[in-house]
Amino acid sequence: MKNNQTSVVLGSMRIPFLVLPPTCVGLGVADAFYSGGSINIFYLILIFIGAVCAHISVNALNEYDDFKTGLDFKTIQTPFSGGSKTIPDNPEKAYQALLVGVITLLITIGIGIYFLYIRGLMLLPLGLFGVLIVVSYTKWITRSPFLCLIAPGLGFGHLMVMGTSFVLTGTYSWSAFLISMVPFFLVSNLLLLNQFPDIDADREVGRKHLPITLGKRRCILIYGIFLFLTYFSIILGPVLGLLPFASLISLICIILAIHTFSGVRKNADSIKDLIPYMGKNVVLILVTNILFAIGIVYGAF
Repeated sequence: MKNNQTSVVLGSMRIPFLVLPPTCVGLGVADAFYSGGSINIFYLILIFIGAVCAHISVNALNEYDDFKTGLDFKTIQTPFSGGSKTIPDNPEKAYQALLVGVITLLITIGIGIYFLYIRGLMLLPLGLFGVLIVVSYTKWITRSPFLCLIAPGLGFGHLMVMGTSFVLTGTYSWSAFLISMVPFFLVSNLLLLNQFPDIDADREVGRKHLPITLGKRRCILIYGIFLFLTYFSIILGPVLGLLPFASLISLICIILAIHTFSGVRKNADSIKDLIPYMGKNVVLILVTNILFAIGIVYGAF
């Protein structure tokens, strides 16, 4: 019984995906460091906890809703899509996933309220928008093709990066905004690509994301455009004088980006052959974020 409960709790968190928030928070930290802000370790710990809890909340609420709508029974599970399948294996424990989603959301809100007290109401719009994305993503945002495309990128990009930078520095900056464009495009691409294997199942339960409305081939074009805009945003930093030239070290990832795009384009209609490139897409996001942050910090010296 205890093992089943643990399985649902951990499965609903989708732990392997929780490596993403720290890299996005790291970009906000890099901006604060480059801007000359002091890095308050206590604040930083709370930021990391809040970011990870927000991601867990989205994951768990998504798992619960997918079970309730029957989507879990229709999708083909891959390492990157189709849900964790832990609730269908333990249906009597479905409430555990809902509980995880609610508790982690409350933790995130609590941390946000603390930072509102510390930094003031200018942080409120980001906080409210973040909570709105968490609670509305599965039930409503996935019914809107455009919102479904940009919501993940806004959450992991602008909200995490600019929120982190603001908490650490007390101000918003154009550099933080430009930095946030990188995870915005990359994470939007992540969810876009991960929807490919679930098109038929998602359509049956009323979802309406871009792969359903436009088809895979047009979405591959969007995927490619977003990759281009990712690295264009990186180049803009030094060109506009907002970021150091050292941040251009992340452009080395263009090699992997071209390889991944080529593989996605050739294998979009075969889930089995697409899976390795879905994995490479995840690596591309993490490595780009990390190298970008390292370059920004290095440029501060």
